[in-house]
This record gives sequence, C-alpha cells and structure tokens, in this order.
Amino acid sequence: MIEKGFSKPTDRILRLKKQIIDARPHVESERAVLATQAYKETEGLPPILRRAKVVEKIFNELPVTIRDDELVVGAITKNPRSTEICPEFSFDWVEKEFETMATRVADPFEIPKQTADELREAFKYWPGRTTSDLASSYMSQKAKDCIANGVFTVGNYFYGGVGHVCVDYGKILNIGFSGVIAEAVRHLEALDQMDPSYIKKQQFYNAVIISYKAAIDFAHRYAAKAQELASRESNPTRRAELEQIAKNCRLVPEYPASNFWEACQTMWFIQCMLQIESSGHSISPGRFDQYMYPFLKADTSISREFAQELIDCIWIKLNDVNKTRDEVSAQAFAGYAVFQNLCVGGQTPEGRDATNDVSYMCMEATVHCRLPAPSFSIRVWQGTPDEFLYRAAEVIRLGLGVPAVYNDEVIIPALQNRGVSLADARDYGIVGCVEPQAIHKTEGWHDAAFFNVAKVLEITLNDGKVGSTQLGPVTGDPKRWTSIEDFYDAFNKQMAFFVKYLAEADNCVDIAHGERAPLPFLSPMVEDCMGRGKSLQEGGALYNFTGPQAFGVADTGDSVYAMKKFVFDEKKISMAELKEALDANFGLAIGQKANAVGAGELTEGQIYEAVRKVLSSNKSMDVTALKEEVYRTLSTDTITAPAGSSKYDGIRRLLDSAESFGNDIDDVDLIARKCAQIYCLEVEKYKNPRGGQFQAGIYPVSANVLFGKDVGALPDGRPAKAPLADGVSPRQGKDHLGPTAAANSVAKLDHFIASNGTLYNQKFLPSALAGDNGLRNFASLVRSYFDQKGMHVQFNVVDRDTLLAAQKDPEAYRDLVVRVAGYSAQFVVLAKEVQDDIISRTEQHF
Repeated sequence: MIEKGFSKPTDRILRLKKQIIDARPHVESERAVLATQAYKETEGLPPILRRAKVVEKIFNELPVTIRDDELVVGAITKNPRSTEICPEFSFDWVEKEFETMATRVADPFEIPKQTADELREAFKYWPGRTTSDLASSYMSQKAKDCIANGVFTVGNYFYGGVGHVCVDYGKILNIGFSGVIAEAVRHLEALDQMDPSYIKKQQFYNAVIISYKAAIDFAHRYAAKAQELASRESNPTRRAELEQIAKNCRLVPEYPASNFWEACQTMWFIQCMLQIESSGHSISPGRFDQYMYPFLKADTSISREFAQELIDCIWIKLNDVNKTRDEVSAQAFAGYAVFQNLCVGGQTPEGRDATNDVSYMCMEATVHCRLPAPSFSIRVWQGTPDEFLYRAAEVIRLGLGVPAVYNDEVIIPALQNRGVSLADARDYGIVGCVEPQAIHKTEGWHDAAFFNVAKVLEITLNDGKVGSTQLGPVTGDPKRWTSIEDFYDAFNKQMAFFVKYLAEADNCVDIAHGERAPLPFLSPMVEDCMGRGKSLQEGGALYNFTGPQAFGVADTGDSVYAMKKFVFDEKKISMAELKEALDANFGLAIGQKANAVGAGELTEGQIYEAVRKVLSSNKSMDVTALKEEVYRTLSTDTITAPAGSSKYDGIRRLLDSAESFGNDIDDVDLIARKCAQIYCLEVEKYKNPRGGQFQAGIYPVSANVLFGKDVGALPDGRPAKAPLADGVSPRQGKDHLGPTAAANSVAKLDHFIASNGTLYNQKFLPSALAGDNGLRNFASLVRSYFDQKGMHVQFNVVDRDTLLAAQKDPEAYRDLVVRVAGYSAQFVVLAKEVQDDIISRTEQHF
C-alpha cells in the first residue's frame, strides 16, 4: 500500500484555525497613524534614513497582540486576519472606499467609523507625497491610456509595496539581528570617505542599524507582553507556555536560535516584520525545509509531536496575514490572497536531493490546518523519491489545491539562461504565485504587471483602435489581409508598441520605489545589499529582474488558429464576415439581464456563457432551435434571440470546432506557442532601473476573469466580456480529450523563455485519484508532463456538485479551500464570477 494517512491536528490547532475561519477582516489604523507621524517628524532627512525612522516608530509603538493558544507570537494587527494601511504608497483609493469596502463584491473589509476618522486625518498629509504620486508624474499619457483601456495594468506596485521576495531566514537564524548590526558597523568602519558613494553608503548602514535595533525592541515588547499575560494566567500549562514564549522573545531574534522552538519564533518574527515594514505581498518563506531542518536535527530535547505542532502554529500565523487592495485589484486577487509561497523538496546547491523530515512535516501541517496559506509548493526533479511525490499526491487529493508542483529540469536552466549561477539556480524557491527566484539574492519585481494578450489581439483586429480611439499603431485593415502572415505582421507591431509602454510604466513605478520607499529592514537579508551599501529597491541585489505576466494565451492561440483555418486556408468565411460577427458579438447581445426561474438575476456575461455552451454542444442548430435551447438552459421565457443570428452560422462552425488548445493537436498548440513567444521575446528586450532585465511570465492570478471584461468577442467563439483562459491552461471546457492530452498541449509552450513563471491548472474528480492506483496515475501524469518540459502544474480535486452546494449554502462550506490561480482561497469568500470560473474548468479523469 502507498497510502499512509495523516495524523490528527491537536485541539490547539483546531482552536487557532477556528479563529481564522470565523474572523471578519478589519482595516486598522495604527500603522498609518504612526507612519504619518514619523514622516512629519523627519522632513528633510534622506529617504533611507527617513524610512528607518518610520520603521523605528512602528516597531516601538505598534500594539502588541498575543492571541489565545499561540506558541509562536507576533502580529501585524489586533484583530485576526485583518490589515493595516500603508499610506506612503497610496491612500486615496482607501478613502474612496470607506463606505463600500465592507460590502464590495471581492474581499470585503470592515472599517469602523473611528478607524475611518483616524485614517482620514492621517491621509491629509499624503497628497503629492506617495510613491504612486511620483510614479504617475513620471508616466507618459500614452502609458496611462494603455492602462485605462485594459491592455495592461501596473496597479500591483503602483498602489502598494513590492514584496515578491524570499529573504535569508537562515542568516538570521544563525547570526541574529545583533549579527546584522555588527555587520553594518564593520561596513561603516571600512568605508573610504574619498569614495563618491560614501555618503549614500553611510546613510544606508546607519539606517540598517536604526531598523534592527528597533526590531530587537519589537521582540522584547512581545517578551514583556507574554510575561504580563503569564502573571495573570490561572491555567498552569498555559502559564508555563507564556513564560517560555517570554524567554524565547528575549533571546530571539536578537541572538542566534539555539533550538527548534526559537528557530520557529525567529522565522515568524522575520515574516511578521517584513509585512509591517511595507505593504508588499508575496513575501515568501521559500525553502523552509532547508533552513529549518538543521535546528530540528540538532534539538535532541524536542518531541516529534511538539515540533509538528510548532510548524502547524506557523501555518496558522501565515493565515493571519491579510492585505486590502482597491476594488478593481481585489477582483484580480480575489480570496484575500497574500501569496506567501513556501517550498519544499528539490535539490541542494550541490545537485543532491534535498528532501528531509521537515519536507514531510510541512505536508502534515498543510493537512492539519487546511487553510489557504501558505501557498505550499514542492519541487520535483529526476532524483525526487517516489515516496515524496506519492505523499504530495495524497495531500493534493484532499482538495486543498496544494501543493503546487514545479519542475527543476526546466526552472534551473531557465534561471541560468538569465545569468543566475548553477548553484543559485539549484537553490531556487518560488515566490508569489508561480515565480522562480534565486532565493535571498534577487529583487525580481515578479508580478510587475498584468498584460492582456487577448486585448492586443482584439486591437490588432481593429487596426490599432479601441472603439473610436486610435490607441495602437495603424497596422492595416484586417479585411485586406490575404494570409495569416498578414495578421502576424500586424500583431507583432501592436505587441511591440504596447510592451514598450508596459516597460515604461513598470520602470516609472520602479524608480518611484527606489526614490521614496527604500526598505532598510528587508535589504540586509538579501545579497548583496550589505556589500554594495544600497537598498534592495536601489539595485542592491545580486540579481535584478522585472517580470510582467501575460494571460489570454490560449484564447489568442485558438483565435489565430480559427482565422487561419476558416478564413485563409479553407476560405469558409471572409475576414469581413468574421469582423462583422465579432463586432456584433456573434449576435448574442440578448439583453443586460434576464430573470431565471430559481436563479435570480443573471448578468450579461452569464447569459453569453449559456448561449456559448448551447452553440458549442450542438453541431447543427438553426436560430429557432438556438432560441428554444437558450430558453431551456436559462429556465426563462424573457429572452429573445436577436434578429439576424443566422448571418453568423460560419462563426458558429468555429465555436463547434474541436480543434483547440488542450487536445494535443500540433497545428493548434504550436500557434499558441508562437503567440506566447511573441510576447515573451518582446518583453525581454527591456532593462530596468536597477540594471536588470525584463523577463516574461504567463499567469493570471484571477485577472483572467476581471480583465476578460475588457475584451470583446474573439474568433475562437468566446463572447465579449467572458473570462479568458487562466495562465497557460486551455480555455475552460475546451480540453476534452483527457488530462494527458491537455498536459501535452501545455508542455509544447516554451516554458524556458517564460522564466518569470507559467501557471497550469488542472481539475480532477476526486474519484480519479482514489486508491493506490489513483496515486500512481497521478504521479505518472506529473512525471510525464515534466519529462516534456512543462514548468508547473497545480490541481483542484473537487466535484462540480460540491462547488454548487457551497454557492448555495456558504456557511456550511466555510472551510472549503480551492485552488484559484497561483494560490488557494476559501471558496465561499470568492466573488461569484471567480467561483463560476472555477466551476467551469474541465473535470478530468483517467
């Protein structure tokens, strides 16, 4: 038998989990108020020293909170799973949402009146002083127009901190914060005053010293709080725990960790403080098993059970971190996503298998907690033990959407191709959704922008126009194209144009962060900021990248194939007829809303999707039959099929075609590969202000749903405003020849060139992975896909009926966790349109 089963979580972990599940996320004001006071008090100081004084004030005065039952302490907010505001990055969107954030569609947060009043007062200081203000002042109007018209968005770092980093936890575990201070002092003493960079370096090292002394004080404040709670605690067991917590916090992270409990506390303090310093998300714990295992191995006094409970406590704490975004971005990151990616397995820097006891304990913690965080990942290579992969498969089939699986055989050479050394590439971790990084040596600016490839396709089909606005270059009337090469010529020109403005917009935001938001606490934990004497945001890292990600690749590939086949090769329809059909949205504009019996109000997008399903599931259907089937599908008699639908029978043949990406058909798959390459090759032409290169990724978070609303009808039969395909996955419902065929199609994309990461979702029925045979089949699928050089794959193991039941009765399914994109989330907190997108994915079986 392969199956081993999992142990049960302790009662403590179940109680801590309940705090997370039951929490109502709040916006809190303390950090914003303290940061504003610090900025007012430091007018005239250099930016890096100013930031150090902000960190100092926050670490010294932010409320100290220890929650019931905790063994590992340190909190960003007073309330569980809540968030602070960082106005130095942006603030006006918060003020606009004071009255609506609690009721918005995606990721609502409560904002009590007193909190709103305190924030409103703090915000009076910030107009013209934020990183977003500075970035906007640098950005051209054309770049802003591209953003406004849905071609791309740089909102992630425009509104908040960068994050997307994995720092050197092992360094702090081994030398402590006091060791970092000593390192800064040594560098200060070694400075040459004749060096032109002396002043800037001196400021940086002094900022580090200020920040790390404050960080030590932050831990000591927790020691005092734990001691205070212990003095009032009547339960002797809990009193002893609090006394030990107080002792731990007096020692670490000021000094090196001497046992496993101290190592866990150190790791969490680092994670907590990084979140407090800035509003960046995707601050990822990286290769947790590699830097934590030596402390477990050396700790002869700890039981395996207690060590497991400590890891479980860290898993709970990772779910306590939360972040609010503006209403539009919240839809793109639906599910309170914070993307703290924790990775186990893979290789050592020397090329040996890295799996150890902590690797397996991380899987156990994931099963015990069954919560969205961390974004748990495993690395697989030719030397990965079968036992490790089978164990991961056991976790996956529980339906939590984790672990995601990454292929060393693609990622390591892809990083080397970007200039990363072999040892550093072997030591990669995953940050954020799916982004590979040479850990604690990289400022990757992963997730730097969402780029809508399908929107560029639509613009190409309209000669550079969006509506009546000439947004892109004039590349010719599509009706005059005589071959698919004419399309590619126009598409390449449009892509070059829009990627240029993408790079400009990203670089404007990048410069603004370097000038106004250097991070003196984070920087010493990334090589070689201390050696170079500059912050991470100013180019201190060994490796510097900018990684904007694309989505809509499958939609574009399917659309180009459809044009090639039906317009140019078989000449079944003309380009003029296709254009007319696209402009008319295939004749499916049947009203903004309809009342469906038992279903309430339907959105326009839902109606479009229902009609698309009717068309794609029936090989021949006249207008009357179409109308009748739509009635039955929507259970309503209020819909009238539009006059003239019969004009678009040729387009319906496109919809009916089985030849789509995801079915292992070279003619289709290689077109999708080419479309993706056009984007990736254009992106890598650009450099960033930190001296590094742009590198492309292909992953959407959940932006394929949000930004699908900006895209009109496409030649693959997708109606206007419908969701786009997610990541490198086939379009929802189009991969109908099974999981192997779908994986074969995805593997044909050039994952090496998309070195900022690719994201592939598969959805399985639970029965497909049942028993030993299900595990073996699953492991074989992963191995086969990776042998063909796929980069990443992740799985939902859940049936449609369960998801539909959760929509109807969310309270009964509050602990149902699903994979959204590069992250998992509680299904019931997702916006309905994101839920619908997950439901619509193909249910695979062997």
